[in-house]
Amino acid sequence: MIPAPSQPPSAARGSAFPEVATATSLGQWPGTDPVEAAKVSLGLFTVPHLPSLVDLPARGVGSDAVGRTAALLVELPVDVQPYGWRFVDRPGHDHRRAASALSTDVNVLADVAGAGGTMPPELKVHVTGPVSLAAAIHLHYGERALRDYGARRDIAQSLAAGLAVHAQKVGAAVPGAELTLQIDEPDVAAALAGTIPTASGYRTLRAIPVSELRQTWNTLVGEARKAGFAKVAINLAPAQLVPGGTGVTGTSASEPGAPAAETAAWRTALEAALDSGIDAVAVPLAILDTGHWEQLAGAIESGMGVWAGTVPAMAGQAPPSYAALVERIMRPWRGLGLAEASLNQLRITPETGLAALTPQEARSVLNRALDVAEELSGIRYQ
Repeated sequence: MIPAPSQPPSAARGSAFPEVATATSLGQWPGTDPVEAAKVSLGLFTVPHLPSLVDLPARGVGSDAVGRTAALLVELPVDVQPYGWRFVDRPGHDHRRAASALSTDVNVLADVAGAGGTMPPELKVHVTGPVSLAAAIHLHYGERALRDYGARRDIAQSLAAGLAVHAQKVGAAVPGAELTLQIDEPDVAAALAGTIPTASGYRTLRAIPVSELRQTWNTLVGEARKAGFAKVAINLAPAQLVPGGTGVTGTSASEPGAPAAETAAWRTALEAALDSGIDAVAVPLAILDTGHWEQLAGAIESGMGVWAGTVPAMAGQAPPSYAALVERIMRPWRGLGLAEASLNQLRITPETGLAALTPQEARSVLNRALDVAEELSGIRYQ
């Protein structure tokens, strides 16, 4: 594996924050129209907020989170089997479809930004992280790649190489924009806890070592910076949220103690993320307890950003009032004695991606995130 970056996390991390609390999305958008998705992202998240290269899972195979990132992997082609994505010897239709969808999104972003006459000064792209990729993609013989140390290593190295190419293409689409990378790791707690089922479903895969996770993330963050990403965030939001627990998918309901094991593992993952040299960590507020907030408080005081997953994204339900959502942040913030002057280190996000909502519901969620950010900025300057 490529050696981890030599500088300490504090040296690698950018220290500049906007003067106000800001907002962004986690990337996913409902529907199948990339032009509309780009217009919404660039239109809503104007300076100082952070627009994204949006993805559209509703387009089907290759536009899902795993397939989209797999299209970036260098020399690790994939296809789709009844049980999911699988590594193959040479690229086929499924791989080309995923690469084509991603290329379309980048080209559309360039067209929409160019037509608007103003290039965004910042842009975020997101990928599925190496641990969650290994949990989702299967080897030739059908088992998940997570089972094999060599496969896990190859995925991490291939993703780092692919990110260098991706950064060049996105940078060409929005010349001059500072790029932020969001690394999504929805399955990391289950991977650490050893609760991800084997392909047969009769057993679970052995837990990955914490030391390996730390090395993998530290190395990927360092390589992302070399690739041209000015800032890097790790998103620890699990695929399914259960308030009070991680709600990580992949756990069998018949496994006693699995949720508790994943809850403890999620705390370990948070600690590893905070030590990986990132600029920010993304977490959903719904699953945080006092101990998690204490971990985040230390990170905030050291100069790290927190992307607070604040606004629920529930189909058929309007988001809560901005006052109630602000209280979800300010109660623990004040309880821990954090300075209100540090509220500008927050980016407000939805709790999850927005693909399951209607476009109208998704806009409502993003507008509420902007409302919360504005209110927090007002508190900062009181």
